[in-house]
Amino acid sequence: MKILPESDGFGGGALALAPARVGGLFDRGALRRGIERAAEADLVVDLGQRIGSREWWRGLATCTTLCGLAFSFAPGFAPLQAPVAPALGERQQQEMKAEAIAPSAYGADTGRRMAPTGLVERLADTPERPQIQVTATLGTGDGFARVLQRAGVGADEAKSVAATIANTTDLSEVKAGTKLDLTLGRRPNKSVARPLDHLAFRARLDLALSMDRVGAGLKLTPKAIAVDDTPLRIQGKVGGSMLSSARAAGAPASAIQTWLRAMGQHVSIQGIHSNDRFDIIVEHRRAADGMSETGGLLFAGLQQGKKELRLLKWTLAGKEQFFDAAGVGETRGSMRMPVQGHLTSSFGMRFHPVLGYSRMHKGIDYGAPMGSPIIAATDGTVNFAGWHGGHGNYVQIRASGNMGTGYAHMSRIVARVGEHVHAGQIIGYVGSTGLSTGPHLHFEVFVNNVAVNPASVKFLQAATLSGAELSRFKAELAHLTALRAQG
Repeated sequence: MKILPESDGFGGGALALAPARVGGLFDRGALRRGIERAAEADLVVDLGQRIGSREWWRGLATCTTLCGLAFSFAPGFAPLQAPVAPALGERQQQEMKAEAIAPSAYGADTGRRMAPTGLVERLADTPERPQIQVTATLGTGDGFARVLQRAGVGADEAKSVAATIANTTDLSEVKAGTKLDLTLGRRPNKSVARPLDHLAFRARLDLALSMDRVGAGLKLTPKAIAVDDTPLRIQGKVGGSMLSSARAAGAPASAIQTWLRAMGQHVSIQGIHSNDRFDIIVEHRRAADGMSETGGLLFAGLQQGKKELRLLKWTLAGKEQFFDAAGVGETRGSMRMPVQGHLTSSFGMRFHPVLGYSRMHKGIDYGAPMGSPIIAATDGTVNFAGWHGGHGNYVQIRASGNMGTGYAHMSRIVARVGEHVHAGQIIGYVGSTGLSTGPHLHFEVFVNNVAVNPASVKFLQAATLSGAELSRFKAELAHLTALRAQG
């Protein structure tokens, strides 16, 4: 037998066996040589080498044949059909949720109840707790009886309780946020509200009230609480921020704002530096049980090196204001800078930048960024607010007596005609309306309807204390400043 390669050259190493006879017998030597040549054949060809050669094509054909065989045995892509479980009924779903363990967010009832069995008997009526403790909170603008009703007290009983308490203390003095502790008792049936067995709350800092059921009625028991009214004094260094430093020292935010307004009457707030020391005394009440409440500012002090400013709140002619140590109060009706800016044009004749000729400039101009707030320089009534020719958006305020002020070129007007404004109140914002070349405020002052130079008008009105009033004032100032600051 002879082993011969196929003649087409693409047999992929396949061999053909042909019998070889020598004198009627097989040629064993030829068979052995054929087997040796087949063993020497390279069946695994590196397709990266000798590209295009006879061996390379044979290896490519072998690889393609094997890939084809592998792909022919691959499964199909048609979907497999499988049986689908029937949907659970509502009763089955409820039973599964009760017995399953799953997050409540997914609708599980884990831990709420157990699935019933045949041994479970339904109760004819569910038992009630003999008492229920409830805590209610009085809201802003809320009614006392309404709070009790929301907590579960019957309407008639809630009104009766509120009327009884009103005979002891003014319910309007009970502050919003007050907690009411209630105990509701057993009711005869579920169709009526539970009766009130106990009520306790803090009516005022110095008074606690409680009501307890005695027989068929409620008994009110007031409890007076001792209170120390010594004011609280807070001192410290201004540091990087007056507000932050004073708050860190324990001063209420409202007291700090009042301190800044009072100081602004006597010193420039921008002139207060980090090394200056503040002194604040506020109303303070501390009850015997530890509760406390803080009131308004009584004293404002500022020490700048050797210079010290002390202001005490005092009531004069029914009006509270801060007076300095000499008995001089806050300035009223004084001219204020209407805007935070710089002077760009003075009062008098000048060359008009828009019209191109000289004419009388009946005010002074302050350059300021667009949108800067404009405040009223004096107290008064708004006489005009709107568009006024070359003035653009314009506001005119009629002050007391024969004085008046005008504000021109606003971007937006806040004040309204007929409105009474106070010095320092925002009436509009800086703009460039009318005959204007840029954002600024044109400020005018009138005396008897005649424009005058605002820089020449200086008037100052301040309340002063004298006689016995001044003596009482200085005595109170000495008493407060003798207090020790909190540790």
